[in-house]
Amino acid sequence: MAFERVDASPLNYNQCRYGQSKLLFRGPRRSLKSDYISFVGSSETYGKFVETPFVEMVEEAMGIPCANFSAMNAGVDAFIHDPSLLGLFNRSQTTVIQVMGAQNMSNRFYSVHARRNDRFLKASTLLRSIYREVDFSEFSFTRHLLTTLKAVSPQRFAAVEMELRSAWFARMELMLRQINGRCILLWLREPQPEIFSAADLGPEPLFLDAPLVGRLQGMVDEIVEVDIAHERGVLDGMVYSAMEAPVAQQMIGPATHRKIADRLLKVL
Repeated sequence: MAFERVDASPLNYNQCRYGQSKLLFRGPRRSLKSDYISFVGSSETYGKFVETPFVEMVEEAMGIPCANFSAMNAGVDAFIHDPSLLGLFNRSQTTVIQVMGAQNMSNRFYSVHARRNDRFLKASTLLRSIYREVDFSEFSFTRHLLTTLKAVSPQRFAAVEMELRSAWFARMELMLRQINGRCILLWLREPQPEIFSAADLGPEPLFLDAPLVGRLQGMVDEIVEVDIAHERGVLDGMVYSAMEAPVAQQMIGPATHRKIADRLLKVL
């Protein structure tokens, strides 16, 4: 799902930039002149609708600046092509990377916006040849595209999913090889439901499973798994406007952020 207009909220996210990056991150901006921890991720790490996200909870507990290098709806592409950010990750004491879904990345079948990775830009000739009956001009977001493709033909969609998984692993491997120092993967897992519709894309993060994520084990110091099943839509303590309520239902709340922070503090 795409979440737009981050600033149209009663909660002030104090958005900021780091280095030469054009991405907008959650602030306030941290000083990077001494030791700090880098947190890299998407909407969950950003902390949409949450006054104190788990990044700030870790910072308070450890007494060290924690820079939240996370952007709404970001995929791996938002970071891997940004040498300014990679340089900042390399200067940090530890880099914590959220495992982001495979849907918001450019691949052999379609391309996405370089920074707003949930934005679908163009279908490749290959994808158009596989789905000749689909009008790709109707799509603006990757999730809408993929949901439609799977509904049209689950059999043909298997090739799309295979490509997304392959591209995700290659992109993650490339990013991790460019990050020096201690690196931790944060996997916010939502197990596959027992019952789901044929058009359902699956649990978040999309198209990933234990064998695939486990292949990165040798490239990081630790993989921290946190089960967040059934924890979306718990609105207690969240800050949002009436118009934002449907989007808030899709996000994790303060209690889940505390759970994530406690788990990270055990390894940090």
